[in-house]
Amino acid sequence: MARFHTLPVAAVDRLTDDSVALTLTVPPELREEYRHAPGQHLALRRRVDGAEIRRTYSICSPAPAPDAEGPRALRVGVRLVEGGAFSAYALKEINVGDELEVMTPAGRFTLDPAPGLYAAIVGGSGITPVLSIVATLLAREPQARFCLVRSDRTSASTMFLEEVADLKDRYPERLQLVTVLSREEQQAGLPSGRLDQERLTGLLPALLPVERVAGWFLCGPFGLVQGAERALRKLGVARTRIHEEIFHVDTVAPTAGTPAPAHSTVTARLDGRGGSWPVQDGESLLETVLRNRPDAPYACKGGVCGTCRAFLVSGEVRMDRNFALEPEETEEGYVLACQSHPVTEKVELDFDR
Repeated sequence: MARFHTLPVAAVDRLTDDSVALTLTVPPELREEYRHAPGQHLALRRRVDGAEIRRTYSICSPAPAPDAEGPRALRVGVRLVEGGAFSAYALKEINVGDELEVMTPAGRFTLDPAPGLYAAIVGGSGITPVLSIVATLLAREPQARFCLVRSDRTSASTMFLEEVADLKDRYPERLQLVTVLSREEQQAGLPSGRLDQERLTGLLPALLPVERVAGWFLCGPFGLVQGAERALRKLGVARTRIHEEIFHVDTVAPTAGTPAPAHSTVTARLDGRGGSWPVQDGESLLETVLRNRPDAPYACKGGVCGTCRAFLVSGEVRMDRNFALEPEETEEGYVLACQSHPVTEKVELDFDR
């Protein structure tokens, strides 16, 4: 069960003009709770004028080995978002010694280190979880290789430039690094321009044996991830080998679907305890549960992070959108509570499953 704890800020490192890395100290008694898989994220919480603000940021530091103690520190990357209530606070106000409310790690955009060839296509701040994945994989598994294709606007706007360069120096034979800048010409390497579906379809087979890649990790803006997935499917990559994480999607109107019943009830199991409550008109199931159980897990409420994932035990729901769950998860019966509305009079969710 995800929980919040207060962690002190140990370092604030400026990465670019519009991004920072925050290092958080984890005390000994909480290290097991903050044990994480490479690629997972943290939700950070603050309160402004009585309102609660939560934002999700990926852990960029390597994951601890299974037989080692939990992490002594966690590092996350934060990029400024226009109008962002938390990112502006992180860049302008957070200092060493401050304390932040931090949820325990969550997320399924992960890789369990194993021998083989892996690859990632990332854009902008999408490098953050992949940095943890690459560093953990290459350190733990000597028979693993990784191809990292990253897209940024300019070299000055590239997050974790030094960290990726250090990994390339440490594993020159096992890490293949390909950088594309959309708004700046490079002295060497690929021409500038966007990494769209057409370009990736031609580029990827020239870089590596696409059919031998055990897992593809796509992370960044929605357009890049969508184009990369289409390129990979066109190249014959099975959907089960493609893993995606999107950091931001513009707000869109929900698609029309089966109307909600006049009166409906949601029963939810959370942290071993259950309850049943009426769903108010227009509410998502998460909003209903939160009115009665404020400890229900969530972060973005936008169908992107997957923190509110729950198993649909019974009944039917309509999800407005889903950018977090894999097709296999929805087929198994999982839904995003923040995007789910009842279609039947009774719906039962299990957040513990």
